[in-house]
Amino acid sequence: MLEARMTDDLVRIAAAGGGYRLNASMKTTDELVRIASAAATNGAKIIFAGLATRTTDELVRIGAAGKGCVFFEG
Repeated sequence: MLEARMTDDLVRIAAAGGGYRLNASMKTTDELVRIASAAATNGAKIIFAGLATRTTDELVRIGAAGKGCVFFEG
């Protein structure tokens, strides 16, 4: 389960080009922005699930950091 990994580990995986699906409900918006930004460096595809309670502004921030590499799922 990737959810149990530390944010720094998820950033490293994404920066290396590894794509994954993450139940992101337990991560802060700032952590998700870091992960998304790392994914954008090598084009890793990241799916963030469980963000239904986040504001539109938060999702826009995360999406902008991901530069097309981030997908939101229910």
